[in-house]
Amino acid sequence: MLRQISDALFRSPFLLLTLLLAPPLLWLGIVYLGSLLALLAQSFFSIDEFSGLINREFTLSTYRELLSLANLDIIWRSLSMAIAVTLAAALIAFPIAYYAARYAKGRLKAFFYLAVMLPLWSSYLVRVYAWKLILAKEGIITWLADKLYLTWLLDAILAIPIIGGPSLSISYIGTFLVFLYVWLPYMILPTQAALERVPANLIEASADLGALPRQTFWTVVFPLALPGLIAGSIFTFSLTLGDYIIPQIVGTSSYFLGQAVYVLQGTAGNIPLAAAFTVVPIVIMAIYLTIAKRMGAFDAL
Repeated sequence: MLRQISDALFRSPFLLLTLLLAPPLLWLGIVYLGSLLALLAQSFFSIDEFSGLINREFTLSTYRELLSLANLDIIWRSLSMAIAVTLAAALIAFPIAYYAARYAKGRLKAFFYLAVMLPLWSSYLVRVYAWKLILAKEGIITWLADKLYLTWLLDAILAIPIIGGPSLSISYIGTFLVFLYVWLPYMILPTQAALERVPANLIEASADLGALPRQTFWTVVFPLALPGLIAGSIFTFSLTLGDYIIPQIVGTSSYFLGQAVYVLQGTAGNIPLAAAFTVVPIVIMAIYLTIAKRMGAFDAL
């Protein structure tokens, strides 16, 4: 019987392919896409103001509530933080990745990979709480500023409207620094991989044709490395946009998208509004991924 089944599958490659792909496709369709569709359906329900129960009738009132000034402030705060972290990560990651791709060899390159990956091997929560202690008013940064007689500079930074605060651990600056530290490896590695694939003969040809080093960089190296930067930005942007643990531990009491979803579906019990909030990063990331695909980012993943 096994031989007959084997012969039948050999004669029908399409049947074999269907049997191989059916389990993962069913898992993807039922668990992942099914949960997203259920989430989307929940966002078109509403909460009864008197009983607090979910009214399972189609309505757009939840999305009208989502567009209130307070909720738009949460969306803008999350989006601006994700953009800021992504841009800063790109600026820091590119020179590191460029040196690793063009100059690091042997043990030095192994050390590079170890240095980049080592933080990812420790607990996410441990790293975040460690940064809370570092950024606290009694932390090492305040101590170092005091020893270097730079307390005035730290106070001036903390006095900046909106992004400042009582201390670095209770400010948007602190939230930004922790986000940048945690997600930076996800920007370095795709960028380094893209730079590794830049053909050396193109750089030599550019030099032979009389291009200055900065001209070679901007006309040859950077355009070929750009898909890697965009690929890394997919990770840093999406992870920052949806994270709720870092803003809850480090930063002010103002909500980000992840925190709003967590509170609404938990403490507040407003599942329709939580679902509507969850649709926001999905839409943003769909637009972002479409642009990234057009720029060749998926080739660098």
